[in-house]
Amino acid sequence: MSAETTAARTSSEVSTSPGEPEAQRANGDALDPVNQMPPLHRAFPLAIQHLLAMFVGNAAPPLIVATAIGMAAGETTLMVQLAMIVSGVTTLLQTLGVGPVGSRLPVMQGTSFAFLAVAIPIAQEFGIAAVFGGAFVAGFVQVLFGGALHWISRLFPPLVCGVIILIIGIKLMPTAIDYAAGGAPAEAAGNYGALFHFAIAALVVAVTVLCNQFGRGLLSVASVLVGLLVGYAVAAAFGMVSMEAVAEADWIFAPMPLHFGMDFTSAAIIAITIIAVASSVESIGDLTAVSRTAIGRTPTSRQLSGGVMADGIGTSLGALFGAMPNTTFSQNTGVVVLSGVVSRFVVALAGGILLLAGFVPKFAAFFSTIPYAVLGGAVLVMFSMVAAAGIQVIGSEVLNRRALLIVAVSLGLGIGFSFAPAEVTSALPADIALLLTSGIVPAMLIAVVMNAVLPADSTTDRQPAAAGTATGAGAQAPAGTPAAAAAAEAGR
Repeated sequence: MSAETTAARTSSEVSTSPGEPEAQRANGDALDPVNQMPPLHRAFPLAIQHLLAMFVGNAAPPLIVATAIGMAAGETTLMVQLAMIVSGVTTLLQTLGVGPVGSRLPVMQGTSFAFLAVAIPIAQEFGIAAVFGGAFVAGFVQVLFGGALHWISRLFPPLVCGVIILIIGIKLMPTAIDYAAGGAPAEAAGNYGALFHFAIAALVVAVTVLCNQFGRGLLSVASVLVGLLVGYAVAAAFGMVSMEAVAEADWIFAPMPLHFGMDFTSAAIIAITIIAVASSVESIGDLTAVSRTAIGRTPTSRQLSGGVMADGIGTSLGALFGAMPNTTFSQNTGVVVLSGVVSRFVVALAGGILLLAGFVPKFAAFFSTIPYAVLGGAVLVMFSMVAAAGIQVIGSEVLNRRALLIVAVSLGLGIGFSFAPAEVTSALPADIALLLTSGIVPAMLIAVVMNAVLPADSTTDRQPAAAGTATGAGAQAPAGTPAAAAAAEAGR
């Protein structure tokens, strides 16, 4: 998630800029840099940069789900391989577009971490086929969401989306710590929680932070990848890496649909659909971020609608072939800004390379050799950034008493049910218990309802002038408003 995401989740972002025809903005003209293709000798290394920035984030979710339910090495390799193929296809759809589908912006697609919070318990309770059944339906809901963006987006202001994103991050953190302790293999070997596991995870975190904050160029953009490679090298030196999965993998393999099956369970459909809606709103922010930051203009309603619909088609397509849901990858915004090349065809080239690489199982099998402790350090940073992004989104709104009450009740229910003892929901049907203990479902429902019902203009809700609101001296306008943009520009 990018720093600009918070500014994009209001319904006002769905409209086009005044005075500029939508057709011209959506399609551009021959001089628009978005629609120009650099020479191949320059475009290819730029495409590789995009792959490096997103590769770990794309491979980690299927790897985490596969290991959480004890899949064999070959099945784990296949899930990573499918994630690469579907992400490549969806990136091409997003950047090149087909009819109304696709934003036609330089945006990379990848496997979403947000769905892990519900995918893991669903897979453990009902099997992996239930995850894909829920995702298949959720993808169609995303397409409808994109088509009805003008009317639906008002239900999901930054406050509501921030609560959802924050709980997703919090819900995932125990998984990261479990991996840092050594995961299931360490439990079997009797050294779960051993110091050397935590030491390797800490090394990955340290290298990632140092590269991100003090590195320059690609070293900073691909900091998680660098941290993972350093941790992997150290783990290999201590004999913690086995290349057996790579040796057994085929060189070329074309996957078939429904390899993992597809079951339609009500709890899975409801939980995954709710995450899909939240992911759609996040995608609106990512599309706005890349358009504003790199191209210097607000995206049109057609671009936002097409982008969300591409998300949905990618999610349903992924479920059909056994891949986790797709979403926009905002880390690639940094690559666009870093290189100064905003051509959507460069990102499409990256998607094409990712697609081709997905047909080489040996390449995907490499990720199944990553020790749990190394992966734990990497995902700890990524999961924590999800939670931090939620805080950032919440903070983009003026936190008056009304807003604080919505956040408090939503977080209370979401986090409370997430970590409640199993006995709390033992008397409930399995489907309802799963929805409640996800934390995300009750939090989102109460946030949407409270935001819609509680009056927004009550004078008793306003903070005192000294708090720095619009009523006092030195007040700051809410992020994402024209006033905030003007203030930021004036401060440069």
